[in-house]
Amino acid sequence: MTDPQLEDDTAPEMTILIADDHWVVRETLKQVTRSLSERFKLEEASSFEEALEAIDRNPTIGLLLVDLVMPGFAEFEGLQLLRRRYPSIPVVVVSIHEDPAYVMEAIRHGVIGYIPKSANAEEIKRALARVVSGEVAFPRDIIARGMSEHPGLPLPARPADEESRLSLLTPREVEIMIRLGRGTPPSDIADELNISRQTVRVHLGNAMRKLDISTREGAVHFATEHAKRLKSIAQSIR
Repeated sequence: MTDPQLEDDTAPEMTILIADDHWVVRETLKQVTRSLSERFKLEEASSFEEALEAIDRNPTIGLLLVDLVMPGFAEFEGLQLLRRRYPSIPVVVVSIHEDPAYVMEAIRHGVIGYIPKSANAEEIKRALARVVSGEVAFPRDIIARGMSEHPGLPLPARPADEESRLSLLTPREVEIMIRLGRGTPPSDIADELNISRQTVRVHLGNAMRKLDISTREGAVHFATEHAKRLKSIAQSIR
């Protein structure tokens, strides 16, 4: 049964790219993702090169699930390349690594989710449901263990000043915030940008996290109050 809150009968489908060199992992992720919504369009890649080709071929990809250990992917160097070349595509790491320092390093590189391969189907489903609803999904037990075993393990720093937080926004997040400030509802934002409503939720949730905003109303207020600055940022990154 699919989640009715994730169904969207009118907006374009959200395309999710699953990149992992193990077909069993890809099949598991595909099955779990389809259980969330049958409208998700899925693509897959078994190497980093295939993943890059898929992204270049399909500009509608709205979410990337990627293993940091696969042919052609130099772990965090590969992640840096993804964030630099495709800053508008949210990334969720699916990895065999459960070392707290490794998880924290992935978070520092801007991923919005981290799913250990040891997670069962229900845990994966909960994590993906959070992500496509615009939230983040990180393994709290691993992070908590890291804090316990290594009290000095630093958490990802959040910029204190507003200007620095604004600079963290991707081009797509800026576009969505500008429209939100105009009073455009998420469904219309999806239509204007020709992306799915789930994709809008993912980007908006990521922007809210970066800006330290906890409610949709707060995001609207922020976007309205900073409309000129957001437009300036949009013009500078075109």
